Amino acid sequence: MLKKGSKLYSILTGTCPKCQNESMYLDKNPLHFNKILKMHENCSHCGLRYQIEPSFFYGAMYVSYGLNVAVGITAFIISFVLFGSSLKVAFIAIIASLIVLFPFILRWSRNIYINMFVSYDPKTKQK
Repeated sequence: MLKKGSKLYSILTGTCPKCQNESMYLDKNPLHFNKILKMHENCSHCGLRYQIEPSFFYGAMYVSYGLNVAVGITAFIISFVLFGSSLKVAFIAIIASLIVLFPFILRWSRNIYINMFVSYDPKTKQK
């Protein structure tokens, strides 16, 4: 399921969507907040330009919105429905989960967005 060549591999690892040989980010750790969105200009292996067009990753905001809604609904269902907590506690669980998962959702949204436009090519030659 999480093999090289799948979109899920590229999304979860943050690797180049075309060759999947290197990370798109300068710092692989999303918990380093000052470098969370710093990306390489191009893939050093296949030469793919990550910023396909000016302001390309603004579209990732829509993906981020969807991911945040999914996390919020999941947190609500787990806290309110499964554990039977009050609405106040469920609301706190939603806010806490969104804060904790913020750096991951930020990167996953970028990864999902670029993977919508670029597919894996196993025949990609090193530049």
